[in-house]
Amino acid sequence: MTNSDTTTERATEEVQWTLEGLLDLFEPAADGPNRFLAQTGLVGADDRQVVEGTQVLAQAIVAAAARFPDKSVRSVHAVFARVVLVGPPVELDIDVVAEGRSTATAVISASQHGKRCITVTVLLDVPSGDVIRHHLPKPDVAAPADSHVGHMPMTGRELRLVDIVDVNSPDEVGPPELHAWLRYDPVPQRADLAKALIAYFTGHLGISTTMRAHEGIGTAQAHLTVSTAPMTVSVSFHEPVEWKGWLLYGHESTQVGAGMSYVRGTVHTEEGELLASFTQDALIRPLRTTDTDITHQSRL
Repeated sequence: MTNSDTTTERATEEVQWTLEGLLDLFEPAADGPNRFLAQTGLVGADDRQVVEGTQVLAQAIVAAAARFPDKSVRSVHAVFARVVLVGPPVELDIDVVAEGRSTATAVISASQHGKRCITVTVLLDVPSGDVIRHHLPKPDVAAPADSHVGHMPMTGRELRLVDIVDVNSPDEVGPPELHAWLRYDPVPQRADLAKALIAYFTGHLGISTTMRAHEGIGTAQAHLTVSTAPMTVSVSFHEPVEWKGWLLYGHESTQVGAGMSYVRGTVHTEEGELLASFTQDALIRPLRTTDTDITHQSRL
């Protein structure tokens, strides 16, 4: 195969990722009481065999909404303990901790090849009227039209980066903050799919945010000279979760050291409403010599 053939093939793979296909992927199939099966989707354009952890998190959100149809998913906390690989379906088993009239709690275990890979603790409730209300204002940053086009190809999604041209470059140095505008077409009308879509992107730019403050290191080196991986993601949804137009994901890395980084973030509408808050713990470590025996496509 020639280089041009390889380029064409990868471009075709990139085009295959569509918002419509992603939303379909978020819908797990019921497989008995408190059990769902979720598909893993496509191999990435970089030939990575590893499924995004937040994809499984999104599927767990939709599964929880189906299990508790009279309640709203309010917060999720995921721990990514093992790699999920493209291939066999992911088994989502729901352990109901408590189920009352106004709240419910469950732990969802995502397994593949008979091993638990991800656990997601879910809190659901029946939203009530306000007693009091306030929210953190939207960051005062450049508008989408004045931001740089981001290169994460997906039909139906636009990405714009504030003050950053190449989010993966070791030469992009600045404060440990990162703001990204996203626009989806169409925006899901179902609350569970809207929340799943918001959660899906919470793990994409956290490590880049942390590395931005350190000259000479960037996510372009991930899996090649440095080992990186999101290890936890938590998302809290602030009702109502609905929007039109652009979403602004704000990221702030408050600490990195001893092999782990911590990022906190917000998701605002273009009009300034706060839809969600999130956090991420991520692994950033030197690549071990034993890791070089594993192809980079299969590394965590």
